[in-house]
Amino acid sequence: MRLNPTLIRHLTQIGKSRINIMCNIGRYSSQALNIPKPEGESRGNSPKLERIVGEISNLTLIEVSELNVLLKKTLNLPDAPMMAAGFQVAAAALKEEDLEQEPKKVQTSFTLKLLKFDDSKKVALIKEVKNLLEGMNLVQAKKFVESAPTVVKADIPKDEAEKLQEALTKAGAVCEIQ
Repeated sequence: MRLNPTLIRHLTQIGKSRINIMCNIGRYSSQALNIPKPEGESRGNSPKLERIVGEISNLTLIEVSELNVLLKKTLNLPDAPMMAAGFQVAAAALKEEDLEQEPKKVQTSFTLKLLKFDDSKKVALIKEVKNLLEGMNLVQAKKFVESAPTVVKADIPKDEAEKLQEALTKAGAVCEIQ
């Protein structure tokens, strides 16, 4: 059986290629291949990075602040990212709008306070206090008036507080609505 010389050349070239491939595999096989891991699996970190993380985790807050300033200066980083600054401006604008939309709180309950009284009208004031405040006799009204400044009534509507203030003022008292 006689072989075609062209076929022999092809076979020798294929043989040489196989020999070269085998030699190259032997040469590179001692190096580890970096096969990427799927996203869900944790990657093994380099010892250098683990050492850096360990050192940073042992820093105090002041040292972390100094490290932050040093990294910004070394890497020429701005103090705040542009996106975050824009967000802060937008948040401030939203807060101002919320403040404008909030209804102003209106005081609905008031306290009437007896500050002082005219000594010449003390008897009339005691009688008026006895009549205006339920459950008080003359002795209690006298002690109440003499203990001024004191609260006459608390948590009452404004119109009731104004009526009481007017009546007590006519009787010689100086009152304040709070």
